[in-house]
Amino acid sequence: MQKKEKRIKVLIEGGKATPGPPVGPALGPTGVRVDLVVKEINEKTKEYQGYKVPVYIYVDLDTKKWRVETGLPPTSVLIKMKLGKQGKSKEKNISFNEIINIAKKKITDMNVKSLEGAVKTVLGTCVSMNVMVDGRNPREVLKEISEGKLQQIIK
Repeated sequence: MQKKEKRIKVLIEGGKATPGPPVGPALGPTGVRVDLVVKEINEKTKEYQGYKVPVYIYVDLDTKKWRVETGLPPTSVLIKMKLGKQGKSKEKNISFNEIINIAKKKITDMNVKSLEGAVKTVLGTCVSMNVMVDGRNPREVLKEISEGKLQQIIK
């Protein structure tokens, strides 16, 4: 007998899910305990407070068992989180190591074949956001990667 599973996708502000919309109405017809699902969502998304996070809820319609999976916010949001208060100033700066960490988190969501490709994608986002990397234009860092100068750091 084939298992009937319903997939529900919602966008939630980190740590602030409630039994109201959008979670409650989406889960109501499934018969699961909304309060327990909300509690798990808030636990899994608390580090992204203030930012929207994609959340996937899978409900087995026969057994009423459920599981929650969270996605990651967009790359630009992860960069903003690293910038913190300096994100509001004109001189925004992030370290290359933070770029690598963001790339490692997002690599499965990106259409890239390697960590180097993911790092280049994050640097491209820095270009569009006017964010410096270790005090330098991210285009310079992209050029150095293409020239093979930063291969030892990206691993």
